[in-house]
Amino acid sequence: MTRTRWIWLSCGLPYLLFFSWYTSFGGPLTEKEINEYLVYFDQRGIAAEQRRMLEQFMRTDTGDDFVILNVIDMYETPLQVAGVKPADSSSDVLDKYMEYMYPALFSRASHPVMMGNAANTAMELMNAPGMDHWTQGAMMRYRSRRDFFDITSNPAFSGSHDFKVAALRKTIAFPLDPWTQLGDPRLVLALLLGLLAMILSWREALRSASITDKSSA
Repeated sequence: MTRTRWIWLSCGLPYLLFFSWYTSFGGPLTEKEINEYLVYFDQRGIAAEQRRMLEQFMRTDTGDDFVILNVIDMYETPLQVAGVKPADSSSDVLDKYMEYMYPALFSRASHPVMMGNAANTAMELMNAPGMDHWTQGAMMRYRSRRDFFDITSNPAFSGSHDFKVAALRKTIAFPLDPWTQLGDPRLVLALLLGLLAMILSWREALRSASITDKSSA
């Protein structure tokens, strides 16, 4: 195999590995999976309205990735639940919640797409009294709904979720699917690796031409 082919193979193989990890190939949730998740949520004793909402979300699964749009308003002083210290801020308590979430997310190719602090009160409200003040906003990408429910049905999530309740005065979260973004990591990585392979191939071509010229001389 030529050096140029080795260059493209060395760039292409890592990309294929990343693409296969970052992309969901499992398709929509099956009936068996839906029933298993619902049994778990029933055992947790969730409210009937929330159960219907979750089941609807499962049964409309597209099999693709999606994002959850979050707007967050945190308490000035967090609620004093088990594991919260008197000196903890709401940000500290939310970090305790994310101690479970981040490893669970990243292991499933799920991650924040956008995060930021509120720069002002709400600049436009329509039929939403009391919704003018927020602390943060974020968008969280999930590889699939299957990954989302694997995370939220893990018993470890139930305990850490108490920290979220203690830190947040109010929050709104809803999923977006389908969704688009200009900086999809699969596209960005393909462009970077493709550029790297082209540069290295160009250098190899110059090196080969130089060797040929010297041999001819």
